[in-house]
Amino acid sequence: MDIEQRILAIEARNRRVEKDKAWETSWARKALIALFTYLTLALYMNAIDTVRPWHNAIVPTVGFMLSALSLPLFKRIWLTWRNRRGDAD
Repeated sequence: MDIEQRILAIEARNRRVEKDKAWETSWARKALIALFTYLTLALYMNAIDTVRPWHNAIVPTVGFMLSALSLPLFKRIWLTWRNRRGDAD
């Protein structure tokens, strides 16, 4: 493979990675995760005869989403701490 083909392959890979990253951080993905989490919990609670399953499934869904949405904040804090220690890659 010559150098030009290698560069084109790297650029194509970078475009795919950028699209994947855009999806990973999108609100559409987060909303779909919340919806699927809620539906899964509500259907499970309904199957085991929990009182008001469609209402009660909201609490664990919100808890899950809050924990997932707070991860970028904690990642930044951790990276700052790690860089101050001199453990940078």
